[in-house]
Amino acid sequence: MHHHAYLWTGPKPRFDEEAFRRPPHPQPPPPTSGPELIQRYRLATVEFPTSDLPPLETAYWLVKPRSVVRGTWSEPSAATAWLEERLAEYAPRFAAGAYRDPGRLAALLAGAGERLASGGDVSLGFYLEQPVFLSVALVGCAPHRARPELPCPLGA
Repeated sequence: MHHHAYLWTGPKPRFDEEAFRRPPHPQPPPPTSGPELIQRYRLATVEFPTSDLPPLETAYWLVKPRSVVRGTWSEPSAATAWLEERLAEYAPRFAAGAYRDPGRLAALLAGAGERLASGGDVSLGFYLEQPVFLSVALVGCAPHRARPELPCPLGA
């Protein structure tokens, strides 16, 4: 088992585009469907696997482009260290001052380390200034615990 890291920052309205944050249905809509539904399905089919936009379900980071993988570690402690560095980097920009509290951040990291050590995923999100959103995730792979059918992005 190893973990891949993902990080996305962007405008909150883009993050709110949920249609592009969920994988397209395995079956296309019937040809008799309305043109809006068919067009939305086509857009989702193209947009979802190629976009760096965070998926609604953490495991689906694994189908995103390899270029969005920010790191890969076989040791949970190394993945947790990467997360700690990212939180330290972005904490000064957190919109809610309570999220900057060192005790709160330490508790998040401790929980993340435990989840990673047990083979789970970690997915965190924070509002930053100007309404920008930060999404950071560590996703288990080889295979994924809940979605073993999803391929590992690096073939590792």
